[in-house]
Amino acid sequence: MTDYTAPAEWENKAARPGASGIGESYDDFLSAFEAFKDTNDRRLGEIERRMSADVVTTEKLDRINRALDDYKSTVDQLVLKASRPQRGGGAAWSGVTAEHKAAFETYMRRGEAQNLRRLEEKSLSASVDADGGYLVPEEIEAGVMRALRDASPIRAISGIRQVSRNVYKKPFAITGAATGWVAETGTRAQTNAPTLAELAFPTMELYAMPAATQTLLEDAAVNIDEWVAEEVRIAFAEQENLAFVSGDGTNKPKGFLSYTKIAESSWAWDKIGYILTGADGGFAAGSAADTLIDLVYTLKSAYRANAHWVMNRSTQAEIRKIKDDDGNYIWRPGEQAGQGATLMTFPIAETEDMPAIAADSYSIAFGDFGRGYLVVDRIGIRILRDPFSSKPYVLFYTTKRVGGGVQDFNAIKLLKFADA
Repeated sequence: MTDYTAPAEWENKAARPGASGIGESYDDFLSAFEAFKDTNDRRLGEIERRMSADVVTTEKLDRINRALDDYKSTVDQLVLKASRPQRGGGAAWSGVTAEHKAAFETYMRRGEAQNLRRLEEKSLSASVDADGGYLVPEEIEAGVMRALRDASPIRAISGIRQVSRNVYKKPFAITGAATGWVAETGTRAQTNAPTLAELAFPTMELYAMPAATQTLLEDAAVNIDEWVAEEVRIAFAEQENLAFVSGDGTNKPKGFLSYTKIAESSWAWDKIGYILTGADGGFAAGSAADTLIDLVYTLKSAYRANAHWVMNRSTQAEIRKIKDDDGNYIWRPGEQAGQGATLMTFPIAETEDMPAIAADSYSIAFGDFGRGYLVVDRIGIRILRDPFSSKPYVLFYTTKRVGGGVQDFNAIKLLKFADA
């Protein structure tokens, strides 16, 4: 067994995003994972021999585990940066779109709104009133939405619907229509109608308020499109992702953890089913892998093909230590940079908005979020320029409307860290 002795060095190196290229950073990540497995094997051996692990081994394992998370974060940042389009790239702006872009840039840089007002009056826009801001050009909106998808883990795996109104209503068949076999000349009995539920997803206003100096705005080298997208994406992503997980539905989307939760054996429509780990604040001794397998097969086969695990960083750190009955680690890193880790071959969506493992916590979700959770975006992002409230800075009050909620209660299951 190789004795790796440099986890502290890895921690320092992993904490410097961009210190090396994507390939080198990912190689470091894979090396750290091999060291993690060796150290964890040693810890498990000590537990078997002495009923407890050596403190030095446990501390070393924790350091390597933290380094793994830091390396993964570094690689993700480098991959995201490399995937962004280069400045000045993209297709040429056409006709009305180019006119809108020019008017929008003039408004952003100098506060001249007459051209924007004329364009929006011409298109009968609902945002003509300057007190409510002006619509950004479609290409800028598309850039913001792409950035949000990259930065918001739940949005990235959920179903998405764009609407032009404030509420999206969707009928959903709780029970399918009755069917049956019949002879060629036999009597066809009337089939039962399906039971339908109407799901309503109201969109709520989400805002961000980036600030700029007049010097920055007057700099022709500054790409206003990219500046807007970069400034608002993190603020929007953090707020909406939290709401998609645990929002209460009041002036924000309703998160999947905010619905009524019920033991899977008693599952009913409009509730989220869960199973127990068998221990408060942890896994029952010797059964962690079996419990996760049970959660996988709680989900119907039709949903498993596109299923994801959802958990936070600290929960994933605990999952890395688990082996199956054959002694294989059930958590695996991606095969190459840019590919996410998997657990039992299913991809993991890591979000810090999931609760950490604690007594009675719902710290792991598993399901087909593309069918289970719906994000509703009202078309249009608006910006209102405010040069007065925070002189000498110019504030840009930026708003979008977004809603969300569970649309198929069969598609998402939870793991409750409790024995009852």
